[in-house]
Parts: sequence; structure tokens; C-alpha cells
Amino acid sequence: MDVIDIKLIELLQQDATMPVAELAQRVNLSQTPCWKRVQRLKETGVIRAQVALCDPKKLGVGTTVFVTVRTNQHTEAWAQAFTRAVQDIPQIVEAYRMSGETDYLLRIVVADIDDYDRVYKQLIRAVPLSDVSSSFAMEMLKYSTALPVRNVQTE
Repeated sequence: MDVIDIKLIELLQQDATMPVAELAQRVNLSQTPCWKRVQRLKETGVIRAQVALCDPKKLGVGTTVFVTVRTNQHTEAWAQAFTRAVQDIPQIVEAYRMSGETDYLLRIVVADIDDYDRVYKQLIRAVPLSDVSSSFAMEMLKYSTALPVRNVQTE
């Protein structure tokens, strides 16, 4: 990856619909080499997907809940069942296995507290859990899907 690839990534993270002509102009390339670079970034998995970022409130899921999960079961079978359960609940938009006292951290988007309660009940029915703690986000101070690329090693 070189400085042109990094600039392309920055631009596409801001607007994935930017036409190749504009991308090429912004990185001082002609269109064909620019298009080939973008294709290579896709083929190598640097660009995993190009998606539309939607407004949660306008879709009726404006409440964000961060949930910490603890379990006393650490078998492979339990982990697989938990992973399936998390993947099957669309309101769980992010899930991480953690170090420290918390085993898993989930980010859940719902309409309201009643909607969260339905998700919570669905989760605790799916697998045995020893502790589930929820924190409701009061205000979003920052949200970005753009990854920092300024310190990426260049060729």
C-alpha cells in the first residue's frame, strides 16, 4: 500500500459512492489506474464492503444499549451457541469477546426500553449467562465508521 492507496481509502471512507473520475482527480491519477487500485483494495480485502449508513432514529432504533455479559461456562460448545444467538438477533449490531472481568460486550440498537427487554429475554433464553448488565447511552459524542489510516505503513 502506498500514499495514493491510503488517500483513496480516506476518500472512500468519507463517501463510498464517489465516482471514479472524482477519486482519480483527488489523487492525481487517470481513471483507469485509479479504478484498478480500488479494485485491488477490494480484492485484497482492505475494502470489505461498501454500505449505506442509515440514521438509527429515522429507522426507529434510536436507543443504544451497551451490554456486558459474564458467563461461568467457557466451553467451545457454549461459545458457539452464544455466537449463534448473537448473530441471530438483528438488534445486536456489535459483539466482542473481552479480556478482564467482562466476557462479552454487546452494542444493541432498539426502539425503546420495552424493545430492549424483548432482546434481553431472547438472549437469556438462548444460552445460560451468569450476569447481564445494561447501560443506556444518553448522548452520542462521537460515531465514526472511518478507520484511521494516517499511520499505515507505506511501501
